[in-house]
Amino acid sequence: MSGSQHEDVCGSAAINPSVEGRSPDFSRLRIDYKQRTLSEADVDADPILQFVRWLNEAIAAGANEPNAMTLASVSADGSPSARIVLLKRVDARGFAFFTNYLSRKGRELDADPRAALAFFWPELERQVRVEGRIERTSEAESDEYFNQRPLKSRIGAAASPQSETIASREILESLERAVAQRYPNGEVPRPRHWGGYCLRPTKVEFWQGRSSRLHDRIEYFLDDAGQWRRRRSAP
Repeated sequence: MSGSQHEDVCGSAAINPSVEGRSPDFSRLRIDYKQRTLSEADVDADPILQFVRWLNEAIAAGANEPNAMTLASVSADGSPSARIVLLKRVDARGFAFFTNYLSRKGRELDADPRAALAFFWPELERQVRVEGRIERTSEAESDEYFNQRPLKSRIGAAASPQSETIASREILESLERAVAQRYPNGEVPRPRHWGGYCLRPTKVEFWQGRSSRLHDRIEYFLDDAGQWRRRRSAP
């Protein structure tokens, strides 16, 4: 596709006249980031410890859903897909979250364990990108987290055929009622198709917004000996 053809499809010429009046003026949405800087002297030698430091600072700053992260996976035919999930554990092993193994993301991660995460904390003008490989958490860890969830969340996890097509909202609510009736004492067991994944990182990049789009980017990567190294990237 030539450049002019691309403009016809994705550029201003492609805007539907019926909605053009509602299109925002993107040139007025620019923000000049000026809060902080990031240098090699500022960061910990361990990217996990550096991440925990930034996460705690995001929590202290009142960030909305500070543990929310974009999870990117890839399908069998190479199509990328992304969605927001919640980080539920971070330690030396990596970044863990919990979901339905039979969902689209579960199927994709089981078929191809390569994945990426992205955190964005606009309150601090910061972003963290993580790349690595996914593995399932232990059954014991999945049980422990599931049993800590609120009752309605446990019922929902057991009831929902996540990512499957359903005919109506009423069907989903009917499934929810059936699970609640099956366990009137509230002791809903973890479904075998529900549990945790852990992304073991091979790259972690810390991004600090700076003025005039000359942002700071410091990337950690594992060398051939399995040791973390650091390098600066141009914005």
